[in-house]
Amino acid sequence: MHDFGHAFRLAWGLIAGADPMLLEIAGLSLQVSLTAVLIACGLGLPIGAGLATGRFPGRGVVVVLLNALMGLPPVVVGLCVYLLLSHAGPFGWLRLLYSPTAMIIAQTVLVTPLVAALTRQALEDLHTEYAEQFASLCVPALTAIRVLLWDARYSLLTVALAGFGRAIAEVGAVIIVGGNIRHVTRVMTTAIALETSKGDLPLALALGLILITLALAVNLAVAVLRGTANRWAYG
Repeated sequence: MHDFGHAFRLAWGLIAGADPMLLEIAGLSLQVSLTAVLIACGLGLPIGAGLATGRFPGRGVVVVLLNALMGLPPVVVGLCVYLLLSHAGPFGWLRLLYSPTAMIIAQTVLVTPLVAALTRQALEDLHTEYAEQFASLCVPALTAIRVLLWDARYSLLTVALAGFGRAIAEVGAVIIVGGNIRHVTRVMTTAIALETSKGDLPLALALGLILITLALAVNLAVAVLRGTANRWAYG
């Protein structure tokens, strides 16, 4: 217990002293995850909106598949991206393996189905509510999608935050494609696993405290956005 308390004190010391290694790892984690979430939103929002408003043969199958992809095992995603980016893979010539870019690709693959599926759920009910009005006014499909995206903006911000929560806490895929290389691809989750195995508990605990703080911040932001959305909807 004494050692555990001592490790916590050292961890707080690293955070309070803005330890350079700690800041480097946390900064890279945020850079990779935020970039992946932005790309995932750029891909997932149109896909989700299209599924929410469109009606076409096989739509049900696509929706089921998209919902299933929300539970993609990160290690499987990491393995697939690794095979694609390895020297023997089709994109090996890009030399992206064991780089932050490879980690962004892996996280984007993980987060995009989540963003698309949650966007579809958020917009589908709204589209049902507006469907008759859109039809009576002969609103073009793209205009209808823009209206729905704007009206559901608070819900979609919540979707983006959920995607960020998944990305920032991911370890399996990024350690496979990133390699956990010091000063290059070491992020918070992979560093925690490494430092714990080495017995360096202060750094692992400091990174863990930062992750917990980020998780709390994301959940608080979601709660605030939901409250704002409810006030906006019900006056």
